[in-house]
Amino acid sequence: MLPPADRELDLRGEVCPYTFIKTKLMLEQMQPGQVLRVIVDYEPAVHNIPRNLRAQGQDTMDVRALEDGQWAITVRVMAECNGG
Repeated sequence: MLPPADRELDLRGEVCPYTFIKTKLMLEQMQPGQVLRVIVDYEPAVHNIPRNLRAQGQDTMDVRALEDGQWAITVRVMAECNGG
């Protein structure tokens, strides 16, 4: 079972690279150990966000399909997400 999200970011209607940029900006405001839930409806973001976050040392805990072509990406902040 996933822990409750400390914050949720609704990116429905956004496309890459904005989905990753906005996710990264939100993570920069969070502390290590906190959990962010990102909602997207742009399928390439389902692959791009976790891949780019892994490259920055973040932990993508879960990616799951919701209804109506939407996905929830759950991320635990592992380190400060700045620079890069």
